[in-house]
Amino acid sequence: MRKFLLGVIVALICFWGYQYVKNQFQEKEDLQEASNLIEQEIKNVSKLVVSEGSYAKVYNYENTESFVFKFLSARKKALVVVNAKANVSYDLREMKYEVAAENKLLKITQIPEPELNINPDIKYYDVTQDYLNQFEAKDYNKIKSRIQTDLEKQIKNSVLMKNAENRLISELQKLFILTNSMGWTLQYNQQNLNSSEEFQDLKL
Repeated sequence: MRKFLLGVIVALICFWGYQYVKNQFQEKEDLQEASNLIEQEIKNVSKLVVSEGSYAKVYNYENTESFVFKFLSARKKALVVVNAKANVSYDLREMKYEVAAENKLLKITQIPEPELNINPDIKYYDVTQDYLNQFEAKDYNKIKSRIQTDLEKQIKNSVLMKNAENRLISELQKLFILTNSMGWTLQYNQQNLNSSEEFQDLKL
């Protein structure tokens, strides 16, 4: 009888041990599968997010040079018409993150800064210039530099930047939807994100 009871106890211990090991293995396997799925989704969103816009501006350029104690002067001027293509991009391949499978946590530690690219098409009309003050390469370079600076200032305060940020948020929300559906937590700058709406309040 004792041998029978001892056999039953040993069998139960072996069964419980087997179940424990099986469950532990299954949990590790599930965590690994979840980690792989999250890594794949990050690769899917790790692309160049781009917003594009067009801008047109007209400038009047004029320059006067004085000679002979300012008794003589020579002038040059032109009408400058600019049509520019601009785009704002986020290269999400540069995004830094950590996957903590044991805590079911995806940490986004750094999001790349937006990159602004401007390609202006500059045309000159009604160009007039005196013999002693003619247009040179340095004049065209100076005009282009001023136009570039002016366009950058305008675009940085335009809806184009906001549109690019909204597209970025849309890509990041895909990660939240996945992690949330799997019971994981998405974190950015040590802040847990509990809803997709919270992305709108992030300081990116």
